[in-house]
Amino acid sequence: MLNKKVKSIILAAGKGTRMKSELPKVLHTMFNKPLLGYVIDAVNKTGYINENFIIVGHESEKVEKFVKENYENSKCILQSPQLGTGDAVNKATPYLKDFDGYVIVVCGDTPLITAETIKNFVEFHDNNHADLTVMSAIFENPKNYGRIIRDKNNKFVAIIEEKDATIEQKEVKEVNAGIYCINWKTISDAFNHLHNNNAQGEYYLTDIVKWAVEKNLNVQSYILKNNDEIFGINSKIHLAQATKTLNKKSIEKLMEEGVQIVDPDTTYISPETTIGADTIILPNVYITGKNTIGKKCKIGPFSHVRDGAIIGNNVRIGNFVEIKKSVIKDNTNVSHLSYIGDSELGSHVNIGAGTITANYNPISKIKSKTIIKDGANTGSNSVLVAPVTINEMASIAAGSIITKDVEAYSLAITRSPLKIFSNWVKKKIEQLSGGNK
Repeated sequence: MLNKKVKSIILAAGKGTRMKSELPKVLHTMFNKPLLGYVIDAVNKTGYINENFIIVGHESEKVEKFVKENYENSKCILQSPQLGTGDAVNKATPYLKDFDGYVIVVCGDTPLITAETIKNFVEFHDNNHADLTVMSAIFENPKNYGRIIRDKNNKFVAIIEEKDATIEQKEVKEVNAGIYCINWKTISDAFNHLHNNNAQGEYYLTDIVKWAVEKNLNVQSYILKNNDEIFGINSKIHLAQATKTLNKKSIEKLMEEGVQIVDPDTTYISPETTIGADTIILPNVYITGKNTIGKKCKIGPFSHVRDGAIIGNNVRIGNFVEIKKSVIKDNTNVSHLSYIGDSELGSHVNIGAGTITANYNPISKIKSKTIIKDGANTGSNSVLVAPVTINEMASIAAGSIITKDVEAYSLAITRSPLKIFSNWVKKKIEQLSGGNK
């Protein structure tokens, strides 16, 4: 257990020019969750951090809106203009006056970083009584990374950015992972001594290492075990690569827990979704957001489960079905080509092919709820216009549009009477041929 309080500074001010987008880089999503959200969650899940300072810049209003709506323990601080990472961290110093604890610095565009790694990193810093600890990684091809420079005694003495590195320094394979743990009381003064006399004309956060070494402070490096965790998102290509990496990890974990995933290459499952053992996920299933899926279910192929779904045991979700923010209880079938949104389905319900819960009013912008109770069923191509309740064991006839509650054990039908016009096609053909057979 740490004896020090811990706060974080998360760097999220960059424009992300290579993303070619008006959206701030840190608000681009994986499984419908912004990159910044993954980083804040990783920091919070360590159990050590009680306050986060998010450094914002480009489109700051959008980033701040996301943070305010989702994280009570996080505060946004504006960096304008953006003068480098050292300047960014320095923006938080007024909020850390007289703080006697650790401050971790993390980049907001590294969504693969895990709480476990950050927790181990902080504990390493604490156990070594360090003043400053830098997370590092070993790369066979370290291009574009700042190099960890050591003296002849292997003592960590500096970080040199690639643009400022000599040919010899560029051969170093140990690189800066961009994550720092700072003993704030002993290191904070370093931010008063940063200079921008470098190739970029910026204030580098890495220069605090040189300052600490010159002060004979205890500077350590913590070598990362899994280099994927510091993969930074700088383009849409990077975004796709990171999504695949995250998805692979999620799918492998589920399979180890007893979930059968028929084709991992075509299946995408959010890491925030839990799935019970012996559930079968068929190809081309896409599951985003935070969902709970029970045991012995069968989902797909070509199904889409969105955020907020709670699915019980032994549930069948057919092909080309979309589920959104709905509760589906045990032993229920949702057949193919259906949409179930903002709904609550009981047990032993059967949803016929093509059933739609019409949950959204485009005029009022209100989404309403559909409730289908135990044992009820809908015929093919039914439309249930919410708010509406289908009570126990009720049956909806195929092709019906339901706008009122349906009582238990009853049949609801809105189908027009069938009319058959004999020889109608034959007469039309004769008319078009001018009466000539």
